[in-house]
Amino acid sequence: MLPFDAHQFFEVFARYNSAVWHAPIALELAALVAVILALRPRAWSDRVIRAILGGLWLWMGGIYHLGFFRPINPVATVFGALFVLKGAFLLVIAGWRGRLHFAWTRTTPGTAGAALIAYALVIYPILAHALGHRFPATPTFGLPCPTTILTLGLLLWAEPPRPWSVLVIPLAWSALGASAAVQLGVWEDLGLVAAGGLTFALILLPRPAANAAQSSINW
Repeated sequence: MLPFDAHQFFEVFARYNSAVWHAPIALELAALVAVILALRPRAWSDRVIRAILGGLWLWMGGIYHLGFFRPINPVATVFGALFVLKGAFLLVIAGWRGRLHFAWTRTTPGTAGAALIAYALVIYPILAHALGHRFPATPTFGLPCPTTILTLGLLLWAEPPRPWSVLVIPLAWSALGASAAVQLGVWEDLGLVAAGGLTFALILLPRPAANAAQSSINW
């Protein structure tokens, strides 16, 4: 059982969006920059995309989980720490080791990643509005569920091997999406569950013969 009810949960969104009303717009614009750079890569694109993703996860961990969610859910302290760790990894370790190269390709992962990105940035807010969630008491971009969907979409665009260290937290969070959807009526979060399952399945698919020696995942 969750330590809060649906009313308390949506009140957190209302407090968050009222306090940082400008942030969802700025964060979504930053996400669009990351998507454009993955579609039209430059020599410096990977660094910028990693910085944007890292910044998003630091924001979710430090601002949302620790600043707004923790008062109604003590476990948010753990969530916040894990999200900050994920953001720091993207900013420092993944960048320092030169891993995570992003580029859209005409492949099944590329198409699936595009679908997840479109869901996170466009379909998710439309669906939330259709389900009766009105601003400010609605999940906006920069909050964990839509932002995790975007992250998984971009990770599907990353060239293999994709390190498990950047996949495990988004995949774990996607598994928690079912509880919010069913117990709290955030039905748009069913897309998060689907995103996690789709990403998990696609990264385990065998690669073409030319890439058979290279695993799609790596530690």
